[in-house]
Amino acid sequence: MKRLLLIASLVFATTLSLHAQKFALVDMDYIFKNIPAYERANEQLNQISKKWQAEVEAIQIEAQTLYKNYQNEVVFLSQEQKKAKQEAIVAKEKEAADLKKKYFGPEGELFKKRTALMTPIQEEVYNAVKDIADLRGYQLILDRASDTGIIFGSPKVDISNEVLSKLGYSN
Repeated sequence: MKRLLLIASLVFATTLSLHAQKFALVDMDYIFKNIPAYERANEQLNQISKKWQAEVEAIQIEAQTLYKNYQNEVVFLSQEQKKAKQEAIVAKEKEAADLKKKYFGPEGELFKKRTALMTPIQEEVYNAVKDIADLRGYQLILDRASDTGIIFGSPKVDISNEVLSKLGYSN
């Protein structure tokens, strides 16, 4: 009997504490799309990425051309010439791979540029969300744009426009 009362009171206390928690939703995609600096940074990153991709592709095309030329001439080449051409092809392919890694690798130039451009904006948004959470007493704020587990979220608990207003952007 004591056990049953203890379990019942624990369930009751847990239920009360769950109802007392406040939560909200934000749509980070919506917020970032309404921040001009974020859109400009994205466009700048896209332009840089396209430029660097073109550089890598140009070197890859050079390597392919060297290989095609080698295939066409292979029957006429001496062993030393074959070896020299093969080494040139391998060197050109390595150059393309190294450049690709330099620009697009996990710690490449694009990653560094993205971090430099996006981090200040993301921190500003995070701080605005945190300030609103502290002001309103929210214990949990979920991003409805990135969480596929949210099936429905009432517009009453979506604070995205409030975050934009706090950042000084009209919605």
